[in-house]
Amino acid sequence: MTSDSDTEPAFWETKSLAELAPEEWEALCDGCAQCCLIKLEDVDTGERHLTRIACRLLDIGRCRCKDYDRRHRIVPGCVPISPETVGAIDWLPATCAYRLRGEGKPLAWWHPLISGDPETVHQAGISIRSWALSESGIDEDAAYRFIIRDPSV
Repeated sequence: MTSDSDTEPAFWETKSLAELAPEEWEALCDGCAQCCLIKLEDVDTGERHLTRIACRLLDIGRCRCKDYDRRHRIVPGCVPISPETVGAIDWLPATCAYRLRGEGKPLAWWHPLISGDPETVHQAGISIRSWALSESGIDEDAAYRFIIRDPSV
């Protein structure tokens, strides 16, 4: 939680993304799983479209990867998010803690590090828990039917 005046500031308030220890980096993830949504690219225009289809490795109910340590080997299109890459990933949602902190902005009230409760990201409607579909069983040719018209999800 955010610190009071008589305690030290929280790690995410004092460190740059590059300075975070691995466990701090992982704790900064809010658990929304928006980064696990499948994006489609128009081959003619290069425009990317967000869908409500989630990666087959995502446990949608938990908003967690089923094989986090091996995800990049299992799913070649899984984009590594790191202090070095976060600034270049333009499709991260405006609510993403990595993006916010990289831009010097504060975390939202619903972020588990602020609220102290991992459920607030879901209660606030930020996560994909209640509306995403797994890519398993969805015909790749029909994926365009699941494009999110309003990317503010």
